[in-house]
Amino acid sequence: MTLEQLRIFLAVAEHLHFTRAAAALYITQPAVSAAIQALERSHGIPLFHRLGRRVELTEAGRWLQNHAQQILDQVQQLEQGLRELNHLQVGDLHLGSSLTIGNYWLPYRISTYKQRYPGIRVHCTLANTEAICEGVLRGDFDLGLVEGVVRSEDQTQLEQRIIGWDRLCIIVGPGHPWFHRREVSIAQLTTTDWIIREPGSGTQQHFEAALTQWGIPPESLSVILRLQSGEMVKALVSQGSAAGAISEMMIRNEARLGDLQEVSLATGSDALQRPFLLLKHRQRYLSRAAQAFEQLVDPSFPL
Repeated sequence: MTLEQLRIFLAVAEHLHFTRAAAALYITQPAVSAAIQALERSHGIPLFHRLGRRVELTEAGRWLQNHAQQILDQVQQLEQGLRELNHLQVGDLHLGSSLTIGNYWLPYRISTYKQRYPGIRVHCTLANTEAICEGVLRGDFDLGLVEGVVRSEDQTQLEQRIIGWDRLCIIVGPGHPWFHRREVSIAQLTTTDWIIREPGSGTQQHFEAALTQWGIPPESLSVILRLQSGEMVKALVSQGSAAGAISEMMIRNEARLGDLQEVSLATGSDALQRPFLLLKHRQRYLSRAAQAFEQLVDPSFPL
């Protein structure tokens, strides 16, 4: 049974005449007769009484008329839904974002996206870089946005593209002896306590990479707390005498109010610069909603 056979059957059921049904469908009368005969023959039951030049529905025909119309109505709804998905009128977008991007860089982009495509439902999950990479690999997220390093074993499946830049900064609170210092040396980084992000965090990955580049083993730092939130790091740093390393985007208000101070390092290195990365699976189909978001976060796209 095909959808075309059902459409022909319903036309004959409506007009109760093969020729008029053929005219309404813009096909030949033999094509109509052949379709009805094929339906009756394949299921072994007559759908019409042939009464000279006119026809009437049998009991089976009346039953099929009711159900065939329901089926074609559902098909029409499916076709309409696919058209709306393709034209970004409806749909879902699943994003996975690391915490710094999700809290400080992403909200404006999501707001702009929703203004352009109000019918798209946006679902955004915040986690550390490692968890976001795993989610994109599993298909939990259409796209991932991270500032950390993608593991080498995942790079064959995950496509990476730079969509922005950030800079880590060393921060201290008013109770720290560096608060009023204009500059500290790289060697002095091992002389203070530290409050840092947890393993798997993009922030912590990049900070440890910078330390290694400067010749400082990360394990040589005196770490007194490891936290799963940059907000917690800056709150505790501002109230104590330990240092921290977080995104410069996170401390603008606190620096202006004098609750935190960025420490300048006596080095010409740009090791604290880091890219924001957009991740997508190389083999999974990217929906039209995800394609539109990918275009919106491209650095060349005018916001």
